[in-house]
Amino acid sequence: MYTLGYDIGSSFIKASIVDVEKGTVVAKASYPEKEMLINSPRSGWAEQDPAAWWKAVKGVTDLLAAQATVSLQDVRAIGISYQMHGLVLVDKDGSPLRPSIIWCDSRATEIGRKAFSAIGETECLHEMLNSPGNFTASKLCWVRQNEPSVYEKTYKMLLPGDYVALRLTGEYRTTISGLSEGILWNFPGATVAEKVLTYYQLRRDLLADLVPSIGFQGYVSATAAGELGLKAGIPVSYRAGDQPNNALSLNVLEPGEIAATAGTSGVVYAVSGNLNCDPQSRINAFAHVNHRPEAPRVGILLCINGTGISNSWIRKLIGESNLTYDEMNQTAALSPVGSRGLSVLPFGNGAERMLGDKEIGAQMHHLNFNIHAKPEVLRAVQEGVAFSFKYGIEIMQSLKIQPSVLKAGAANMFLSPVFCKTLASAAGVTIELYNTDGAQGAARAAAVGAGIVPRLQDAFKGLAALRSIEPAPNRDDYLEAYNRWITPLKDSLHS
Repeated sequence: MYTLGYDIGSSFIKASIVDVEKGTVVAKASYPEKEMLINSPRSGWAEQDPAAWWKAVKGVTDLLAAQATVSLQDVRAIGISYQMHGLVLVDKDGSPLRPSIIWCDSRATEIGRKAFSAIGETECLHEMLNSPGNFTASKLCWVRQNEPSVYEKTYKMLLPGDYVALRLTGEYRTTISGLSEGILWNFPGATVAEKVLTYYQLRRDLLADLVPSIGFQGYVSATAAGELGLKAGIPVSYRAGDQPNNALSLNVLEPGEIAATAGTSGVVYAVSGNLNCDPQSRINAFAHVNHRPEAPRVGILLCINGTGISNSWIRKLIGESNLTYDEMNQTAALSPVGSRGLSVLPFGNGAERMLGDKEIGAQMHHLNFNIHAKPEVLRAVQEGVAFSFKYGIEIMQSLKIQPSVLKAGAANMFLSPVFCKTLASAAGVTIELYNTDGAQGAARAAAVGAGIVPRLQDAFKGLAALRSIEPAPNRDDYLEAYNRWITPLKDSLHS
């Protein structure tokens, strides 16, 4: 029995076919070869054509068909992971009325800031668990205010995953998880966030019908089947934003479990059984894929902008174009823990939400020309990123989340032994690394949503940790380095 997962990113569309009975991936592909175009008509804007996503879905499906040892006609269910927070506005024919305003577009920041104050900070944090911020509802309000003719023609507002599901099934549907990422879900009331709609003067009928994240969402239409080479009538049975889906891909589903990524930016994503909110709004909270009002599962998401980008920056600065990341990791390991006193704050990629939206810039402290060389600089950058993760985990611990194991894909900075050992030892957690990705997770969840696999915990057959990294037996050197690192951070935040 085979299921298909799509991961709709802003750069690439990835897809995997999973043999549900064996728990193995039989084919995977990525499309296009070069990154998809992100348009920026003005500074701070970021838009994509939804038609480009569908074109890429067709392209990646063709690649699967060419390499798979099974026929696409044997696929029995489809799951979708997607870039979060994008706004897609469509008319009654399902045609986009304007380019999608995607996740990294900041045009609605001030609108969200005013809403946070006008609706009330307490109400927003306790009911929506977040500030309206630069999320989907705020972006829709921007359209209403600045493009009224587009707003009036809009039949439904959709997220990127909702749009791809629409192209597959012809159905206008969304999920509780999706509404929560748009700050359109009232958690205590288990209903649409009417206060946000009222304040923003948004029509309630613009919201698509609700379906479960894991469950039936529509059948693949004859039109879509013809375009993709799939069998008409198979169910689309899962959809979730990329970060909740990444957690699901790692089997992070229950309270206390935590997942992480460390690409250009980094994410720490923990599952809570409580309707937690951070009074300082340093984190975001969304309905996890298995959330139910009677059994809350809230994804506590903390984003760190300055992660892999700092490692990439130092590589370019060194000027050795042929230097590989593996060679960088080996060189960094030549320096002792603490980088001989050198500390790097890696916050050079814009304002950091976990720092109260302050933009303190990247900083290097205690540089000594006589004792610090390439190994210390490379290690200090990786330690700085690891310490940023620990700082974020401490915020989560203040919300009564006490992780003992952190799960991550074996990719990006998690390929560095220095980074992994530093994070494990400083934070006091075991790190488990897995060979999985978002498309594979979506395929596994689709099997549950379609009833092919009876329980969610049964969907992870074949998923095993590649390796584990334990905290150092004696963590004193790591904690001393962390305390030295955090001192200038506190100074910057209070200056």
